[in-house]
Amino acid sequence: MKDTLQKFMVDNAPVRGELVELSATWQQVLARRDYPVAVKRLLGEMLSAAALLSATLKFNGVIVMQVHGDGPVKLLVVECDSELRLRATAKVIEGEVVPDDATLTQLVNLNGQGHFAITLDPQDKMPGQQAYQGIVPLDGDDVATVIENYMQRSEQLDTKLWLAADGQVSRGLLLQKLPTTGGINTPEDELDTWNRMSMLGNTLRTEELLSTDIETLLRRLFWEETIRVFDPDHPQFHCSCSREKVGNMLKMLGREEVEEALADLGKLEVDCDFCGQHYEFDPIDCAHMFISDLPAGPAVLSSIKH
Repeated sequence: MKDTLQKFMVDNAPVRGELVELSATWQQVLARRDYPVAVKRLLGEMLSAAALLSATLKFNGVIVMQVHGDGPVKLLVVECDSELRLRATAKVIEGEVVPDDATLTQLVNLNGQGHFAITLDPQDKMPGQQAYQGIVPLDGDDVATVIENYMQRSEQLDTKLWLAADGQVSRGLLLQKLPTTGGINTPEDELDTWNRMSMLGNTLRTEELLSTDIETLLRRLFWEETIRVFDPDHPQFHCSCSREKVGNMLKMLGREEVEEALADLGKLEVDCDFCGQHYEFDPIDCAHMFISDLPAGPAVLSSIKH
């Protein structure tokens, strides 16, 4: 069965919503690395959040969500492009014991120095155009609250999120209050609808979100509302790494540093942290790389084996 993202609108009110269910995609992320239970939960929640937010954007590009931590988890990265192709990875301090019930604060904000970043990277940039990035402190006790606060401050959009993940599935619900369009309802009526929808979302418990399919959730939560449902989308796992991109990353390190690494190692071995793809560059490969005309591009998140 395909992973699914279901968009819906409330008739006669500026409220939109989305429900997402990631099973196959999530399993492909987990197949690359054995994360502690609490890290799985956190990364899985971010995966659903990235899909939900990406589906609200109208641009051709990639949304990158990152949590930089000062606890046992140093980094979590989730990427989702405009076609709902996702990849994700996390960096945990080697040998660190992570309790199954560890909270967001215990995992990534132990000393209050963690932060959250969202990057919007258009695929077809104009000359000189840079990706947009917003960085904020980790303001909240869970992923959903951190993102809600970010959206309110950065985008001025009332956004509510409910997220859950375990070792099998990642699911999420998003509600957004859109700007008033001057329809037949008064602003007070529209606010009442938003508050009512939010209250209904707040009745959703983690166990229910993890165990209930999208169609059932939509019917169970909003059966009293007039909901307009759109054709579903189908997220999937996809990693954009390539030998060319890894080569460009090495070029960005500079000839001198690459030659020093070759002198020590004999060859450079690079593994993609997202999909595990292994790349090797011998001295001839590296020499060719620096005499080629390939422009330096964005680096993939990767590690060089020593």
